[in-house]
Amino acid sequence: MKKNLIASLFVSAFLLSSCGQYSKLLKSTDYEYKYEAAKTYFAKGSYGRAATLLNELITLLKGTDKAEESLYMLGMCYYNEKDYQTAAQTFIQYYNVYPRGLYTELARFNAGKALYLDTPEARLDQSGTYSAIQELQLFLEYFPQSTRKEEAQKMIFEMQDKLVYKEYLSAKLYYNMGNYRGNNYQSCVVTAQNALKDYPYTNLREELSLLILKAKYELAVYSVEEKKLERYREAVDEYYAFKNEFPETKNLKEVENIFEACQKVLKD
Repeated sequence: MKKNLIASLFVSAFLLSSCGQYSKLLKSTDYEYKYEAAKTYFAKGSYGRAATLLNELITLLKGTDKAEESLYMLGMCYYNEKDYQTAAQTFIQYYNVYPRGLYTELARFNAGKALYLDTPEARLDQSGTYSAIQELQLFLEYFPQSTRKEEAQKMIFEMQDKLVYKEYLSAKLYYNMGNYRGNNYQSCVVTAQNALKDYPYTNLREELSLLILKAKYELAVYSVEEKKLERYREAVDEYYAFKNEFPETKNLKEVENIFEACQKVLKD
């Protein structure tokens, strides 16, 4: 241990005083020296240089504890450089190679967090969000008592909110398109209902329910005569369901106007 400490101190002193020697370091065949240099660069926050060395060492030190540490450290280099996709791939590689490794819990958590940090805004494709949720759910399955459990759950809830918002935007778009090139009101209803089914505790529940009510009313308005009364009744049923769930709704005037319009048709 004393020998390793002396080597580490020597490497640190060398790097701190001779940054121009980095190219010579890359050509060195002293892998113990490179390993200590990589750790020193990592500690200094020179993640790009550390990653270059670690990528080489992972293969050369295969079968040793240094290879394991090098792979995890490499993932942290990418993570700290905000290359979250590559970081996640590296962490996933780590826990696949070392399923019971020293850093397995951290690798699983950081894989999910890296993907979480790389998720796009709600209007864009959410494939990455689904991947991040899956990764964090796996982390919770493998480490249910982890001290990082609460943070993982919080990230999952945030991403689920993003997915719901994406569905809400889609449903709203269908509603705004109306009868343009098809029955978009029905698509609005289906999209909003699926979102409520998949995420029943969403904080957008009222907004989605209101869209369903409004779309069902528009379906009745533009319906063919033989289906008109049936669809107005469906809109009234939706009104009662909405009022029952959201008695203090801020949209009271709008929903009451829909109800009155439906009742007027049904009484005629």
